[in-house]
Amino acid sequence: MKSLSSAVKVALFLATLSPAIAIAKTTLITNIQGYTINGQNLESFSAIAFTDDKIDKIYSAKDALPSSNKITIIDGEGKTLIPGLIDSHGHILSYGLSLLRADLVNTTSEQDAINKTLDYAKNNTELTWIQGRGWNQTQWPSNAFPTAESLDKYFPDQPVWLDRVDGHAGWANSKAMALAGITKDTVSPDGGEIIKDKNGMPTGVFIDNAMDLINKSIAPLTVKEQKQVLVKAMDSLASFGLTSVHDAGIDTDNLNAFKALSQENAMSIRVNAMLYLPSPNWQQTLASGQYRSKDDMFTFNSVKIQADGALGSRGAALIEDYSDHAGHKGLLLNTPKEFENLVDTSMQQGFQVNSHAIGDHANKLVLDTYEKYIKATKTGALRHRVEHAQVLRIEDIPRFAELDVIAAMQATHATSDKNMAQDRLGPNRILGAYAWRKLLDANAVIAAGSDFPVESPNPFFGLHASITRQDHKNSPQGGWFADEKMTPLESFRSFTLDAAYSGHQENIIGSLAKGKKADFILLDKNLFTIPEQDIWTIKVDKTWVNGKLVYKK
Repeated sequence: MKSLSSAVKVALFLATLSPAIAIAKTTLITNIQGYTINGQNLESFSAIAFTDDKIDKIYSAKDALPSSNKITIIDGEGKTLIPGLIDSHGHILSYGLSLLRADLVNTTSEQDAINKTLDYAKNNTELTWIQGRGWNQTQWPSNAFPTAESLDKYFPDQPVWLDRVDGHAGWANSKAMALAGITKDTVSPDGGEIIKDKNGMPTGVFIDNAMDLINKSIAPLTVKEQKQVLVKAMDSLASFGLTSVHDAGIDTDNLNAFKALSQENAMSIRVNAMLYLPSPNWQQTLASGQYRSKDDMFTFNSVKIQADGALGSRGAALIEDYSDHAGHKGLLLNTPKEFENLVDTSMQQGFQVNSHAIGDHANKLVLDTYEKYIKATKTGALRHRVEHAQVLRIEDIPRFAELDVIAAMQATHATSDKNMAQDRLGPNRILGAYAWRKLLDANAVIAAGSDFPVESPNPFFGLHASITRQDHKNSPQGGWFADEKMTPLESFRSFTLDAAYSGHQENIIGSLAKGKKADFILLDKNLFTIPEQDIWTIKVDKTWVNGKLVYKK
């Protein structure tokens, strides 16, 4: 009776703990063509075992596989398995909203964009504001900015606000401008421009900081609404094989939404968030310190500062005039003094600083400021970044490695911009633009991304672009400025281990090895044997994050 009583006591004791006890679950995926980075080399393997959220071992074809009825075995059917891909620069909330708004990407004319907006409005009659994103006037025959007048014919009484594809310009109708109080006398704010006609009347296009004049008239999302949009976006991103994203510029409300989702175990992919400076309450948010969830699904240890605008809307800050717009050099979104203050404050508080810089003026300003304050704050180990690093003076390229600054670049920007970039920059400056090879040869680290929803979040589009310098029609032949191509291994590394490194997470993700997180994807084609021109066609069959299957085709 005594032993029985003891057994009962033990059983009752264990029962009280059962909600907190998780039985370890080991899974073995076999029959795969596996690839990961090991040091400087590409390593192949044929099976992978993981328990809960961590990898136990990867197995070569020569290794004996474990055998136990306690192991769940999955047949990989000979498909390709690689580490989960990492997008070092995307905008998750904006992407989620783009899935819910008028999609104007690849519209062929101003009228085509209006027609798509009309279709969206007819299917969303409950909305007060009609919003959309994705138009790009450089893809239209007119090559000219659209006008409020053209929208007014179809939307005389309902406000319409349509973001350009790069998010650096917006197109409003007259109703939207009226609600925002925009008149002939409204002055363009610093770091922004209200495009006006020859009579001084606003045309309906607002560049960079001027966009806030319209945005402030639109009711902001609640935290609950943000959470719903974020979940939709993350689930979609997982379907592309992204297991981690660096969210390039959130505000405090967005930060709180992510924290809540991580605490609710409602995140399907990892997020490494950058607080946008300046945004409401940013000083208090930085003072509250960094954040890292226990399961590493959500991390906040960096900031995002905007130096200039975008090349397509001529908001990128150039040292000399635009080659196709005499007298115009683009826009700095903060004065140099303001920018220095934001950088200094962030570095002093121990945050990694990630600065958006497109034009050569903006990139030089960022590098000059980093050089000054990295030394003053002794924060070189924080791996500060330049987001985009798109148009560089040749003499500034070696400075990335010298300062231990990472170039966070987006390969599809090159293939999207190739039809207009040289017009904007001319024959000399273009040689320092989208200069991946020059940066790598100068020992810079490139962290890859897409800048979604500016571009598609599909990382295989980025892998294809970085290796071929071509669009999906294999144009131009041989690649656009082909000398700047990356090798397949360099491209793969930029979307995996180097992207992880840029977020201080290379010890847990970015490659597949014992003890690292079980983040990986199964593909329908072999990334390393498929013809390079077809890489963009690769599809994801399954996505695992933290050892959990979060997407299945």
